[in-house]
Amino acid sequence: MKELTHFIAGRHVNGTSGRFGDVFDPSTGEVQARVPLASKSEMRKAVEAALEAFPAWSSVNPQRRARVMFNFKTLVEKNMDELAHMLSSEHGKVLADSRGDVQRGLEVIEFACGIPHLQKGEYTEGAGPGIDIYSMRQPLGVVAGITPFNFPAMIPMWMFGVAIACGNCFINKPSEKDPSVPLRLAELFLEAGGPPGVLQVVNGDKEAVDAILDDPDIQAVSFVGSSAIAQYVYSRGTANGKRVQAMGGAKNHAIIMPDADLDQVTNELIGAGYGSAGERCMAISVAVPVTDKIGDALVERLKPRVESLRVGLATDPDADYGPMVTKEHRAKVMSYIDQGVKEGAELVVDGRGFRMQGYDNGFYLGGSLFDRVTPEMTTYKDEIFGPVLQIARAHDFDSAMALPSRHQYGNGVAIFTRDGDAAREFAAKVNVGMVGINIPIPVPLAYHTFGGWKRSAFGDVNQHGTEGVRFWTRIKTITQRWPKGGVREKADFNIPTMK
Repeated sequence: MKELTHFIAGRHVNGTSGRFGDVFDPSTGEVQARVPLASKSEMRKAVEAALEAFPAWSSVNPQRRARVMFNFKTLVEKNMDELAHMLSSEHGKVLADSRGDVQRGLEVIEFACGIPHLQKGEYTEGAGPGIDIYSMRQPLGVVAGITPFNFPAMIPMWMFGVAIACGNCFINKPSEKDPSVPLRLAELFLEAGGPPGVLQVVNGDKEAVDAILDDPDIQAVSFVGSSAIAQYVYSRGTANGKRVQAMGGAKNHAIIMPDADLDQVTNELIGAGYGSAGERCMAISVAVPVTDKIGDALVERLKPRVESLRVGLATDPDADYGPMVTKEHRAKVMSYIDQGVKEGAELVVDGRGFRMQGYDNGFYLGGSLFDRVTPEMTTYKDEIFGPVLQIARAHDFDSAMALPSRHQYGNGVAIFTRDGDAAREFAAKVNVGMVGINIPIPVPLAYHTFGGWKRSAFGDVNQHGTEGVRFWTRIKTITQRWPKGGVREKADFNIPTMK
């Protein structure tokens, strides 16, 4: 069995805590590797290596840092197939989806290649008599990212791409469920010319997370995961004086107006609801048809499509989606389906009985479809994070918009309509952070910014885009004067003004 390592100070380091976690192959259910779970002292070694690397890396001019990012981008593209297979073998998502995972991360690396422009400050000449004012954006120092299992390539690159390009040294604590891709990315960064200690990977569980949150030399932390843990990370990190952005759970709604193209909507809901076995924080998990007529027509179209979903091996090019990440997570999703039936929702398609022939120990779950779900139901309130789409019917536009607006989560929402006025009003008024108009998964491109509202995000600054540059840097403002004459004859005790 393969034994994984940490990546500290530019080399692979065996774990010394004596604690390990199992890394499964979700397609077969077999343990394929053991991952070390770091102690506080192991995390500290990575912090010390980063502290040693920071002065030199932060002094490298932005253009040369950008060249390292260009080299890294080229190497990731060159190794795309290797990374995709590695990702699929540990996560379970199909290869095409794994390539998309890597590619969406690379788009932020491309954005970070523009760091010479992005990190520029401001300048005002002649702000006062002989006075000029300018600002500069400087890196924070040692920073960290705690990344989730569902995007083991994309989200680490979302974080460390911008952080490192800005001159910081970054420690990634990936999910212990699928840690191999982050380790490989650290190797490729070193090969691209990144100095040892600038990008490190320390595997672990809560002990490693707490070590990050408590270490006085880690200046900022970015997190993606469940809302309960996001709130914990934000509270503990900020209490220790750190800058923290913590992205949590979601319950993304899709509003279907009476004038929408239902064939298009059906295609979009199938892909956005069941892709990657629903293990996406931006998955559409609630469809909201406006009027019962639209609801009936939508169910009529969705039912045969959900029943015919192809669930297969992660390496099957014909599979729509693969297995779930762990046996425990599959059981949790199945328990939500049980709860939905118990609470009175209409189970139109039941995926609990799906079996993958020849792979009985794999973590497979068929697609499920609920109709007539109401806001009081547990399955509506909670994030299921699996291949389960729910239909919550609305009488009119206002009641439809109220559902995502009042929900505890506010990550993403979509509306499907031909009515530009309705779409414009919806985008302006809905109480959600990211909105799609005839777009089912409204994840902004890398040069914009990603972040939800309410219990979907804790902290004031979003991920990537110019918001990412702001998060990973701090601004310093200089007011300067070069007097032409000699020393003032007397002191001035009044506060300086421009009057």
